[in-house]
Order: sequence, then structure tokens, then C-alpha cells
Amino acid sequence: MVSTASPRVAPPREAPPRVLTVAGSDSGGGAGIQADLKAMLALGVHGMSVITAVTAQNSLGVQGYWELPAEAVRAQFRSVVDDIGVQAVKTGMLASVELVETVAGLLAGVDAPVVVDPVGVSKHGDALLVAEAVATVREKLLPVATLATPNLHEVTQLTGLAVEDESQMMDAAKALVDLGPRWALVKGGHLAGEAADLLYGGPDEVHWFRAPRYDNRHTHGTGCTLASAIAAGLAKGEPLPQAVASAKEYITGAIAGGFALGAGIGPVDHAWRWR
Repeated sequence: MVSTASPRVAPPREAPPRVLTVAGSDSGGGAGIQADLKAMLALGVHGMSVITAVTAQNSLGVQGYWELPAEAVRAQFRSVVDDIGVQAVKTGMLASVELVETVAGLLAGVDAPVVVDPVGVSKHGDALLVAEAVATVREKLLPVATLATPNLHEVTQLTGLAVEDESQMMDAAKALVDLGPRWALVKGGHLAGEAADLLYGGPDEVHWFRAPRYDNRHTHGTGCTLASAIAAGLAKGEPLPQAVASAKEYITGAIAGGFALGAGIGPVDHAWRWR
């Protein structure tokens, strides 16, 4: 007998918060666009992407990269933002002066928080930003950022200050905020001792975030993942210090769960909460 019952129709679901990553593709899946989208999924937001460059990359390093034309980056951005909209944006590898200028111009017109991870080199020490573009990041990209999240090497690139211990992180954070972002997160992961990060938004907005340091060399994608996790928190409506705290807890678990992949440095585990 053929059933004549009407099929059940599920009510339309409300879309989750939307986060856009503007970054390079990592063919090994540990960093870049791939890490960003994995972190966003794990944290309950809808991730979207503007690919700025394609890398040939694995656990041993970056064997090469190819920038996309500025018009391709601009078209991806407009396609997503004009139709779907965004609640937060995160930037990563921008590679060249032209791409930094293009992305900075696009972000100036976005009414959403922007997390800038000023990617300069890969985990393996491979350059991902041409030297002449550092000034463009400093002069055009940082002023449109809600938050900048440099590691200590990138702090030196941008400010000229070398941070060799925790006591020097405050001066670095102040120098970064002077370049234009509303907030700066100086990441102390390369220092000895606890994994301590400093969030600075002015004299009345100083926040330290500390976590145990895990003896795990498989940390590929740490910076991309942290910045994406912060953007996810902002898209969900968390105040910035809370978004950083949530992201710090997430990345600490991901580092603890980092696993071997290939013959070199493996990735952090974006799905550590599910395993």
C-alpha cells in the first residue's frame, strides 16, 4: 500500500554566525585557510574564505607559493560580503604589497570586527610576506584592524622592538596599538616558561592569558587557529577579552592534542574536543 501521508518538512534553521577568512591555502591542511575553516566549524560558526595565495606546503616546510591576482581576491570578497554578510573577518597570509593594499581597502568598508594575523613567516621559517610589504601592513592594514595578533618575530618586523622576556611585552603591545589597531595581542609562545599572551587595549584594558606549556613539537597552524578562534568568538557576540580567553582555552587544547603528520612538524588538533 502506498502511503499518502505528506512528508515532514523541517522548519528553516537560523544560520550560525558567519566569519570570513582572507588568507592563503595550505595544501598540507595544518594552517592557513584550511586551519581557519576547521577552527570555525569546531567553534560553531559558518566559515567562508577569500583565498589570497596557493602554497605547496607539507610538514617539512613551504616548497613554493603563488599569489592570486588582486582582482580575484576582490571578487571573492565582494561575492561573499555583498550577499551573505559577515559578523567577523580574519586575515592571514597576504604575501605582497598589492594584496595588502587591496585587502586593507576592502576591510575599510566592512562593519564587523577584523582580526589581523600579520603573517610574516611560516612555522618552518619560510617567508610568506615579501619584505617590502611589511611597511604596507604597518601603514594600511593595522589601522583597519580591531585586533592584531603578531608572534614575537612579527612584533619585531612591525615595531622594531625585540621581545626577549615577558617584561618587554607591554612596550611591544603599546607600540603595536600606536600603529592603529584598537587592540593588540602579543603572543609569548616563543618565550620560556608559561605560554603567556598579553592583550592590550589601553591603560585600562590590560589582560594576561596564561596556560601550561605542553612538550609537543606538533604546533603547525597555531597562529592561524588562534586568530580564527578569536574571530569566531567575536562573531558570536563575545566581548573581545572574552573572545581571546575562549580562543586561548581552545588553542591550548589543540596544541596538547597536536599529532605527527609526515616527516616534520605536525598540526594542532582542531577537533580535540570531539576525540
